[in-house]
Amino acid sequence: MKLNCDMGESFGAWTKGMDADVMPFIDMANIACGFHASDPLTMDHTVKMAIAESVTIGAHPGYPDLLGFGRRELDCRPDELKAILVYQMAALDGICRTHGTAIQYVKPHGALYNKMMVDHTTLSVVMAAVRDYAPHCPLVVMATPEADEVLDRAREYGIDVWFEAFSDRAYTDEGRLVKRSVRGAVHESTDAIERQVTQIMTEGCVTSITGKRIPIKADTICIHGDSHHAVDAARHMRQVVQSQ
Repeated sequence: MKLNCDMGESFGAWTKGMDADVMPFIDMANIACGFHASDPLTMDHTVKMAIAESVTIGAHPGYPDLLGFGRRELDCRPDELKAILVYQMAALDGICRTHGTAIQYVKPHGALYNKMMVDHTTLSVVMAAVRDYAPHCPLVVMATPEADEVLDRAREYGIDVWFEAFSDRAYTDEGRLVKRSVRGAVHESTDAIERQVTQIMTEGCVTSITGKRIPIKADTICIHGDSHHAVDAARHMRQVVQSQ
């Protein structure tokens, strides 16, 4: 099981996350591409950190919404959204290439990630953008009970997908993430995170916020590097994954 983390989300003088401290404990760095967060220098620094720790680099594109941190859904035409995605992938990939590497996967951010998991048109646009710019890159999508439908669509576009589960987010009865505005949407203790990760890895399911067991099959687990316990959680999750 691979651990991934959203990174490179600082912007100018504003610092977000504990990237340098978390990086040694993860396998995959989802690096922001400048539209929901980040800037060229932050992207460059984050790429260099990932290379130094032998961490796989992925593009983490989102809606063009710095003010809302990409967590607000925007009404974009399909051609507009595709161009937005290609632009961001190419920006990070260009920086990677100056350091002798390249992006290895794509994971959309925030509202765009959530939208593509419930809207077939958005998912198709995202897949088309990956196919046209980085066909070698798997697309990271949320592990849900409807995984077969996503796999079928990915085959149509000739790309691979990696299914992702979340260590520190609560799930709805439908197998989606509970909105952050809801109390209990984010697990605040390492014990709760460990229980969820262990259940995902050993039982192939998660327990929803109401207690329902939701079957999911994941290739990678996301941890968030901007919580107050991010470093302890990352270190602990590395131990949990290695022990299974």
